[in-house]
Order: sequence, then structure tokens, then C-alpha cells
Amino acid sequence: MTAKKKDQTQQKQAKNEGSATRTSKAQANSHTLKPKGEPRLMPNDFAISLATKGGTDRQLLNPATQGVQRMRGFEDTYVDIIDYIVRITHRIWEEKDIGYIYDTYKHNSHVYDDSGLQYGRDKIVADTIHTINAFPNVRGYADEIIWAGDDEVGFHTSHRAVLIGHNTGYSRYGPPTGSKVTLWCIANCIALENEIFEEWVLYDTASLIHQLGFDLREKAREFGNQTELDGLNDMRFGEPERLPGQGKPPHMLPKASDGFDVEDFVRRAYHYIWNWRMLSNVDAAYAPTLRFRGSTGRVYYGRGEYKSFILSIMAMFPDLVHQIDDIYWMGNDRDGYLTSVRWSIVGTHRGMGIYGPPTGRRIYMWGITQHHIKDGIIVEEWMLFNEFAVMQQIYRD
Repeated sequence: MTAKKKDQTQQKQAKNEGSATRTSKAQANSHTLKPKGEPRLMPNDFAISLATKGGTDRQLLNPATQGVQRMRGFEDTYVDIIDYIVRITHRIWEEKDIGYIYDTYKHNSHVYDDSGLQYGRDKIVADTIHTINAFPNVRGYADEIIWAGDDEVGFHTSHRAVLIGHNTGYSRYGPPTGSKVTLWCIANCIALENEIFEEWVLYDTASLIHQLGFDLREKAREFGNQTELDGLNDMRFGEPERLPGQGKPPHMLPKASDGFDVEDFVRRAYHYIWNWRMLSNVDAAYAPTLRFRGSTGRVYYGRGEYKSFILSIMAMFPDLVHQIDDIYWMGNDRDGYLTSVRWSIVGTHRGMGIYGPPTGRRIYMWGITQHHIKDGIIVEEWMLFNEFAVMQQIYRD
């Protein structure tokens, strides 16, 4: 081969290699965005978790620098989705960089809370300013973050936290009382390319109002009267669709595979306990040493107390129908599972209970529950639901 021919061949090879390299880099940097799409990754271990990181103080004081998870579109400073949730929450709420919301929430984000849908990040900024003004020394302690998904369908996170602060500023509930409050919340978010675009957040609002020293029922009536009714005050409604005519609730299909299926386990337990009213299923799905923490300071130990709680809800809303709106999890059979379940209930206030005499009013209840499942049964459960909103629906004039 002549020197000229050899040089031309080498130039052609170099050109091809350069083209291949550029193509490879383009493929590596490109990915299809499928917000809320499928399939959604469920982590099969706890390699990326709060427990593995050894606490949020380590994350905040000595942030990791080596990425352990694909986070395309996110700021380079975040090494995984747990790191992202912990550090943006701390920066916004405790460092009071409230404007960081503009970088971490989508302009048309949807946030669902006790009050309904809050649309757009400007509303989030305003609400955050309001809350921090009411509790300027607020501190948030992350208890758990359950996650699923990836940087294509979005990272789904269920963030359980305890909030502590003193009410030294005006809040939507009234003038400052100086009271110290301790409450917990669960926020389920979906984030894609450094922005949260959908969130369901529940604060233990009823407990907060009680700790501030206000009359909870009077506040519920006051806020309920401020709420505009839909449908030009047309209060007609049909029966919740739990029963097909005069039939019985439908049965779930048999399991599709052998072995422990965490989603089937949770769905089956909820359906037969809540929709079939078969409370013996509590014995099958829950440990005798169950530890339960719920809205408005509820703390139960064991299956007996938990059954009584379920019965109290069923007695007040005898036609209630329960449905699971979303569920995801992390873990495996050996180490156990952590699950996040977002659910909703529709029912009519036709029975006696803690909310007073029956009013015949239709209520909408929604909540987020986290479970710790070990050896095929639930050993711990954290449940928050919009109890203050339920009371507003019942107590309004």
C-alpha cells in the first residue's frame, strides 16, 4: 500500500470512529420522556435509601459527590433521588431559599392537599412563604423516603417527615399562639429533569390546629362554610359503586404467579378488609405486634386496636367504597418491603361516631399509607388522611 493510500485509509477510519463516537454520545445523552409512564422500576433492594446513607445530617453536612443513579436532566450536585428530595426540602424550608421552588417545581405543577388542587408553582411559593412565616423556626426531619421509577417515566417518591416549630407568626388559622407544634406529613411527588410536576401532600392538619389551641370542630365549621359547593349547590348524589345492584362485592382474580407478590398482597388485603368488610383478613395480613400511627395523634398497638379503628370508620360511613389510586414499593422477600399506597374513600355520613350525629352528607376521604412488610405480613403502618377536610364536609352549616 502506498503512503498516500495508507494516509487516506487512516483518515477515513478516524472519520468513521469520530462519527461513531458522536453517535454513541448522542445515544447516551438522549432518552425518551414518558411522564407517569410504564414500566416503572421498583427497586429490589435498599441500596439507595435513607438507611443506607446513615441519616440526613450526613447528607447535608457532607454531600456525596459520586453519582450512583442515572439522573439525566437533574442538577449535577444530586447523586440520586433520595439526595435530591432531602436536600431541596432542606434548602427551601430550613435555609429559606423559597425561590428555589422555581428551579425544582414545574411552572404548571399540580399539588393536591387538604384544600384540593393547587395549580402552578407561584401558588406553591406563596403557600410556602405563608407557612414559614407562621413557623419561622420550622425543622423537618425525614423519617422515610420510598421511591420508584427512573429518569424516563419520572421518579416517584413518598417522603414521610416530622415537622417541629413554634407558631410566632400569623397563620390561616388565626393570630400567633406561641405554641410548639410537632406534626408529621407525607408528600408523594413525581419529579422529572429536576422538576416536580405532580404532588399529593398531606399534613396532619387536625393535629396542628389542636396543638395551636383552637377548637378543632369550630375551625372545621368555619373553613367548611368558606368552601364553595360544586354544581350550583346541587347536592344530589348516587350510591357509591361498591355493590353491583343487590349483589355482593366482586372477588379479586387468583394470583397470577407463585411466591409473594407485594402488590397483590396489599390490594387483596385492602379490598377484602374495606370493601368486603372481612376483618378477619387483618389477622392474615398484619402482625399481632403491629405498630400503627395515624392522623390526629392516633397510635395503635396490635390488631385488636387496628380493627376497632376500621370499624369506627365503617360505622360512620356504612356505604363507603375504598379504592387504591397508586402503589409502589422497594425491597425483596429477604429484607422486607416498604410500600407507599395512595387511596381514596367515598361514603355517606349515616352512622354515629366521633364526628357526631349522622348528617347524611357525602364525604370524600383520601390518604397515603406507608407499610413495612416483613416475612409476608405488615409489621408497621403509617396512615395520613385528610381528616380536617372530612370534618369540614360534615360540620359546615
